[in-house]
Amino acid sequence: MSRILDQRILLLVISFSASVQSTKVLSKWKKCGDPECEKAMSRVQATTDYLGPDCRYLNFKTGEEIIVYSKLSRENENLWTGSKGKDFGYFPRDAVKVEEVLIGEEVEVLTKETDFLCLHEDKYTFE
Repeated sequence: MSRILDQRILLLVISFSASVQSTKVLSKWKKCGDPECEKAMSRVQATTDYLGPDCRYLNFKTGEEIIVYSKLSRENENLWTGSKGKDFGYFPRDAVKVEEVLIGEEVEVLTKETDFLCLHEDKYTFE
């Protein structure tokens, strides 16, 4: 009985660790095209295939087009956020080349906890 309890505790700890990792704040600041981060900033093209480490990242193949909506700043300037079709997530800026700039000036804003959640297949509901 004690062994089963130990296994359940271990599974709970592993599950909690995975949850904490997937909600880790990647930066406290980001740059956007507007204060709400709703305007597209640029259109980029993938220069390499990219497979992200978890569900917060956007996977793509060389040549695919991505629309950029924000860029992490200060602590982690290498990650941008964008969409490809219905997929949305982070990707390294050095994996793409800018094809078209869509905004004139970037605005720096604080990130939110929800910026770092996995948002696939309607798993999360926000009120």
